[in-house]
Amino acid sequence: MRSAMKIVQTVTVVAVCSMTVLAQSAAEIHERLAESAEVVGELLNAPDSDIPESVLEDAECVAVVPSVKKFAFGFGGQYGRGTVVCRSGEGGPWGAPSMIALDAGSFGFQIGGSAMDLVLFFMTPDGIEHLLKDKFTLGGELSVSAGPKGRTAEAATDIAFQAEILSYSRSQGLFAGVSLEGASLRPDHDANEALYGRAIDPRTILIEGSVPAPDAASRLIKVLQSGD
Repeated sequence: MRSAMKIVQTVTVVAVCSMTVLAQSAAEIHERLAESAEVVGELLNAPDSDIPESVLEDAECVAVVPSVKKFAFGFGGQYGRGTVVCRSGEGGPWGAPSMIALDAGSFGFQIGGSAMDLVLFFMTPDGIEHLLKDKFTLGGELSVSAGPKGRTAEAATDIAFQAEILSYSRSQGLFAGVSLEGASLRPDHDANEALYGRAIDPRTILIEGSVPAPDAASRLIKVLQSGD
């Protein structure tokens, strides 16, 4: 009898611990979405950013990776986790978010570390298909260019607007265009599961549009909609 009670107690403890881990993971994802909303809002509204209005208006998807960690100790690299939101149909409203991870590496003797906020505007429908891959390289499969500055489209160069992805970063409080050749993006399946409470494919979220956006993403979507 005691042995049976011990088993029940053990199972209960394991279940509670598992729920706690899941709750913590969900809380981290919610915080990441809140940070992403803050970054996008500041990028679109900060006086120093001067992002052309047509960038967001023409974008098919927007990826945000807050606090990308840049590390270096003999081998340098970058790593970050964030989210991507795409339009529901051509020119349609912004849909539910799918979580992503960014990786980049470089060799060379270097010591130091820093963090930056990163925003990527996917300007062509092709970008969505690449976001569904297990992993794709920026600048390799899709052309990526440092985002133009200037509130009007005329302030941007034709070369910048021919890019399939426009990128902006913020370090030390200032936004600027950034080159990300060689960096890679991939779906963050574990984060999606924590956010939606079940394993869910990025295609279902980004293309099929059958997944309602969670409350945690409402602020990010509102920021994007207000910027259109």
